[in-house]
Amino acid sequence: MVFAIECLAGSLLAGKAPTTAIAIRPAVAVLVPAHDESSGIAETVRNIRREMRQGDRLVVVADNCSDDTADIARAEGAEVVERQNRLERGKGYALDAGIRYLSQTPPKIVVVIDADCRIGSGALDHLVSTVATNRRPAQALNLQIAPPGSGHKLAAAEFAYLVKNHVRPLGLLRLGLPCPLMGTGMALPWSLLEDARLASSHQVEDVKFSLDLARQGHTARFCPQALVTSYFPHSKEGTETQRRRWESGHLSMIFHASKAVIQPANWTKFGYMVLLFDILVPPLTLLGAATFAMTLISGLLALIGGPTLPFAVALINSMILLCSAGLAWAVHGRSVLPLRNLAQVPLYAMSKIRLYPNIAARNDVWVRTDRERRDHTG
Repeated sequence: MVFAIECLAGSLLAGKAPTTAIAIRPAVAVLVPAHDESSGIAETVRNIRREMRQGDRLVVVADNCSDDTADIARAEGAEVVERQNRLERGKGYALDAGIRYLSQTPPKIVVVIDADCRIGSGALDHLVSTVATNRRPAQALNLQIAPPGSGHKLAAAEFAYLVKNHVRPLGLLRLGLPCPLMGTGMALPWSLLEDARLASSHQVEDVKFSLDLARQGHTARFCPQALVTSYFPHSKEGTETQRRRWESGHLSMIFHASKAVIQPANWTKFGYMVLLFDILVPPLTLLGAATFAMTLISGLLALIGGPTLPFAVALINSMILLCSAGLAWAVHGRSVLPLRNLAQVPLYAMSKIRLYPNIAARNDVWVRTDRERRDHTG
């Protein structure tokens, strides 16, 4: 039901007037955590600097790098923090190092952009304007793009990513509700970062941080006018590594949210509860597989003389899922996943489902995912 409500709102409800970029905005510090990104960090720095205004700063944290990421970023005009700690590795530690560096001369607003991402025209202005206008964190539209000619599996993955990071947050925005932070393309007031506990190797540190803020009453607003993009890994091994890391982190957060949502002390924290229910929605492939499996099992039980009510409920759930996902595709996803490729979606689902038996083997070490370097700011 949570998935359906978000998709329906994101596809059918009229949007409120978007936050416009203000002419005079506060100076911002852009923080870029990077690990062995020498092949693309120059392009990243140039892309961000094109969107900066006078007084803005760009800080690259070269975390446990074995290449010349730091030298390249410095040559392109970025401030660079170099960090080496083989025991404490992960994006959370890199962000913590960057925040401690910025604390020497604190900015009013900090924007976090991953080193393999590109920001669209006006993205910084829209993000900073949203924070300044609403006095709360802001989250950009964060899309991952399948490289041209990558085949139907990545097209299906791109659609699933579109639903999760565009359609559902857009639905929350149109319902007047907060959205989770997504790790990249997030802007926060300095007051929420100066005492934040970011130093961890948690696989989805962005979601954990988002929940920590929401529990304190600081929820994020979705800013679809600010676009941040990245490419899927170009190799099969890179794709599977990324998926396994994301799915494992998501499932661990579902476990955390399931415990938090039943605690009466949290029931009065409306924004926090909204994010908990949003996190409880499994990845789309797992959600579909579980829903249709329950329909099949309850249907077989009904055929051999068992109760029919479970089958009726499961069938209704399946129809709700199909209709809401279909509506999201019809309104937002046809250019990403053409009609001719819809029949290939089950193959993508099967390729993901087979990862779950091994997903418990967590890997908290920050491993750079291989990606092709292309200009994808358009």
